[in-house]
Amino acid sequence: MADLDYSQVIQELRDFRDARGWRKYHTLPALARALSVEAAEINEIFLWQDSQTDFSEKQTADLKLEMADALTYLYYMCDQLGVQPNELVQKKHEINVQRHWKFDQK
Repeated sequence: MADLDYSQVIQELRDFRDARGWRKYHTLPALARALSVEAAEINEIFLWQDSQTDFSEKQTADLKLEMADALTYLYYMCDQLGVQPNELVQKKHEINVQRHWKFDQK
């Protein structure tokens, strides 16, 4: 799937899901729960770490795999909603550019 655009990636994910008969399990609430589990697994990698520089190659590899799991569930959610993930990120970025937080430097 390397260097594929979103439409190619989501089609491969759909094919994988459908070949296993998992489509019935991929409701938005179920996908949100699965995403939450993957986010917790990402957090677990950071448990008891003082800094990112203490990461081993294995921890970095594990982090990448957990991030891929989380992105996969987000892609499935985007597919359910009929939206493109990059468009969502761009729209939210446009909102954030206009926002200011109290910890921002002026």
